Amino acid sequence: MIKGYIFDYGGTLDTAGCHWGQMLWHAYQRQNVPVGEQQFRDAYIHGERMLGREPLIRPDYTFHKTLAIKIRLEMEWLCTSGAWNAFEEDFNNKRDAVLRDLYEQVKTTTAYSGKVLKELASMYPMVLVSNFYGNINVVLREFGLDRYFQDVVESTTVGIRKPDARIFSLGAERLGLKPEEIMVVGDSFYKDVEPAIKIGCHAAWFKGEGWNKKTYDESLPDIVITDLAQLLEKNDRYLNRN
Repeated sequence: MIKGYIFDYGGTLDTAGCHWGQMLWHAYQRQNVPVGEQQFRDAYIHGERMLGREPLIRPDYTFHKTLAIKIRLEMEWLCTSGAWNAFEEDFNNKRDAVLRDLYEQVKTTTAYSGKVLKELASMYPMVLVSNFYGNINVVLREFGLDRYFQDVVESTTVGIRKPDARIFSLGAERLGLKPEEIMVVGDSFYKDVEPAIKIGCHAAWFKGEGWNKKTYDESLPDIVITDLAQLLEKNDRYLNRN
């Protein structure tokens, strides 16, 4: 029997399974930022590496501020690399347009996720396990999701990053449950599903638009979902088969 849940955050609760690189690229397209997809991908990788190396995100930063920094890093790289010859006014206008576009999407998605989490939290204890920048608790409060988790395990705080399975072991400890009593929900097959199963947890893969076209063994997770609300279906075949 499933007695508790561990949730991923980024790509799971805020984008409905869509990789953040794809979320950003689609916003660039909608806002007519004049760069190609490979140029954007290079900029995205540069930005993520910068955020990994430099303490640019403070613990008190909201998601809105975090997203603004990510977009600025990407667009600055596009300009300095010669991929985009933007004047300052155009740069600022496109940056602000992409930020507004994405933030509105995230507000809508997290509001929907909150409805599902509220119902699950009335039945099960839940913990969040996330690779993040040290400000995940601020972000959860920003979107009203903090009330649904009895604890949070954040990579920056505990010094362990997915796909290291030990971070899920910490989540299990915070729940006070055995791994076989826990369902882990995440969008990343490599960072969520595989390490969760490695320590004996059940796993629900939130399958959305990935960063690449890699295929995975979909028989490995207990359930594959394309909508978070599918977790609410009382299906003995998946959730209570033990």
